[in-house]
Order: sequence, then structure tokens, then C-alpha cells
Amino acid sequence: MTRTPFRKAGPSVFCKLGFPALLLSATMLAGCATNRTPQFSYDDNVPSLPTPPATSTEDRPRPLHTPPAWTVARGGEAAGTATGRVENANAAARVEPRREGYYNAIQIYPWSEGALYQVYAAPGQITDIALEPGESLTGAGPIAAGDTARWIIGDTESGSGANRRVHILVKPTRDDISTNLVVTTDRRTYMIELRAREALYMPSVAWAYPAPPAGSRVTTPAAPVIPAEAARNYRYGLQVQGDSPPWRPVSVFDDGRRVYVVFPRGIVQGEMPPIFVIGSDGETQIVNSRVHQNVLIVDRLFGAAELRLGSGNRQQTVRIVRTNPTQAAAQPASATTGGSSS
Repeated sequence: MTRTPFRKAGPSVFCKLGFPALLLSATMLAGCATNRTPQFSYDDNVPSLPTPPATSTEDRPRPLHTPPAWTVARGGEAAGTATGRVENANAAARVEPRREGYYNAIQIYPWSEGALYQVYAAPGQITDIALEPGESLTGAGPIAAGDTARWIIGDTESGSGANRRVHILVKPTRDDISTNLVVTTDRRTYMIELRAREALYMPSVAWAYPAPPAGSRVTTPAAPVIPAEAARNYRYGLQVQGDSPPWRPVSVFDDGRRVYVVFPRGIVQGEMPPIFVIGSDGETQIVNSRVHQNVLIVDRLFGAAELRLGSGNRQQTVRIVRTNPTQAAAQPASATTGGSSS
């Protein structure tokens, strides 16, 4: 009987079978690696942006659209009780969106002192409330809302110089809720009623204003004043949860009225996180704040707050906690990882 000789598999056979599998595994690993966003450290010194050329202060930006004028309400229908008179006056003063007031998706309201402007918003959508170019927020709390627990409210800016414009951004956390908003500026006081709907929302709201007196000049708002070293109270410490993010503040101090969170100068190369104040009930609250260069200015003092950036498992959190004044002064904004602040 003739036997068929058995041939052993040599190295070349395993190479032919194993190399494609190895190549596929390496490709999959490389694909997984590219899905993760790499972190980088910010530069210590970042050149300032060039100063824009001076513009004539006599020039005022022209309005996009002038809506029909609003007739001033005089108390509404007559009522026999005080509460009825208040209800009727408020109802008569409410200004609803009108077709004639739209410029694309921007509802432009005619400005009238004391009117109650209606703004409709929806969860998951941002509504932009734009003020007049050159107008500045004033006072310790220029943006005041009746419900800060269920409404997320912040402000930002666009443009520069005489064309600098303040934008108030609002977003409800759920539908079928309402609150009011009072905004104080160097030119007027806005009274706004916010109403949340399931899907319906207004992308942008602005105003058309009466023509200014002849010869009036547009003033450029002054930059915020950061307290001198002698006026600073170092009584806040930091707690870092997980890895230390590149945007971790370098110091936190207050002047007895406001809290100043100083970020690395290179924060302009990344994203500045929003701040959430922790209330006495443990719930987070949105507070009035503004940004000047690399400093986040919070308009009131607090016991604890959190800076958050990202979401889910990748969310980065830095907790700011008020500590013993003498300890904090000796080591301002010291950071610990997951432990108690210094």
C-alpha cells in the first residue's frame, strides 16, 4: 500500500494565514485610536489680536428691518378689582411675534418702554436675544430671571468697537414652563417673558429703536476692571475630577462682590467651560457671568461651583469650593484630584 507522504506546514503557510489577520487588527486599532480627540497643552503666551481700525462714533449700524410701530397700552380693559386691573394691564402690554416683524428667522420687535416682549423657546434649541449694537450690560446682576433652575441663560458678544453687540442666549430644560427675564443696560431696561414649547422656538429676537437725537455719539463700552492684587481675596480652592484638563484655572479670587476665575492665557486656543453654581439644595444654577480675555467674571459670590466641559464619560469637571481664607491666601487655587480642596 502506497502512503501519501504528510507534509508539515512550514512558516510560509502561517505567514500567509496570519498576516492578513494581523493587518486587519492593526487597522481596527488605528481606527479606534483616531476616534479619540487628543488633548494638548495651551501656550503660555498668545499674541493679542491686532487692534481694529478706529471707526467713526457718529455712524450707527442701520437696522435690518423696521417693523410697524407698537401702540402704547394704557392699562387695557377696565376692571373692578386691583388684581383684574393688573391682569388686564399686563395682557395689553404683551407684544407677540408678528409676520411684519420678521427678517428671515429674526423677529424684530418695535422698542417701547415697559412692553412685555414674548419669546418662545424649546428644549435642545438656543434662542438668541440680541441687544442694540454698542449697548452694554450694567449693574451687578444685569440679567435676572425668575426661574434659574429650569432655564439655562448666558451671554456672549459679537463684533467690536461701536459694532460690539451683546447676545443673551436662553434654553429651557423642559417644555411647558415659563418665566420672566429683566435685562438692564446702559440705555434701557428690557422686560421679556420666556415661554417653553415642545418643538416651536424663535431662533433670534432683536429690536428696532427710535432714531437717536441728532448729534448724539455712540460710546464704546469700557472693558471690565480686574481688581488689583491688594484687593483680591484668595479663598477658593480647586478639586479636579479625573485627569487635569488643559483649561484648569490657574487662580480663583473675589473682591467681595464678584468671583474671578483666571484661566491659562492660551484658553483662546481651546474652549472655555461654562460655570454652574451649586445651590444650598445641591442643585446646579446658572449665574450671570461674562468673559474678559482669559478671566471668567461671576457676578456674585458662591460656596461651590463647577466648571464642566464635554458630556457623558468624557465630561471634564473642575469644582471650585470656598475654603478657609488664610489657607487659600497662602496657596491660591491649589488643585487636588478627586479629594478635598486645599
